[in-house]
Amino acid sequence: MLESIGYAVAYTGVGIALLTLGFFALDLLTPGHLGRHIYEHRSVNAAVTLAAGFLGQGAIVFASIWISGTSGFGQALLYTVVFGILGVVLQAAAFVVLDLITPGRLGEHLMEKAFHPACLVSAAVQLAVAAIIVASIWP
Repeated sequence: MLESIGYAVAYTGVGIALLTLGFFALDLLTPGHLGRHIYEHRSVNAAVTLAAGFLGQGAIVFASIWISGTSGFGQALLYTVVFGILGVVLQAAAFVVLDLITPGRLGEHLMEKAFHPACLVSAAVQLAVAAIIVASIWP
């Protein structure tokens, strides 16, 4: 049981690090400080987009652990890190592509306090990219 607790702590640490990396990637892609827009300015748009990114990243980490867990702890942890970083990079790339193909500046719309439907589209893109990565991991 202690060994399983150690694995859980290690995987959770990696997961939190990947979520943090995803937060900073989205923060770089949007104007201003993402945390302030959510917590101080109460931007639902920013919160929906970030929440979708977190859910997608969580699904990628889950699938990586679930699929590679029997291959040995070290290899499974590495697999989780690699696919987690891939998820952050591909979700960021999808955000940039969405910004290029839609009118206006996506990041600015997502920081508005009033609801903007672009946040739903952005959230859907984040989750869709994560689903594609999960499908590539799943046997």
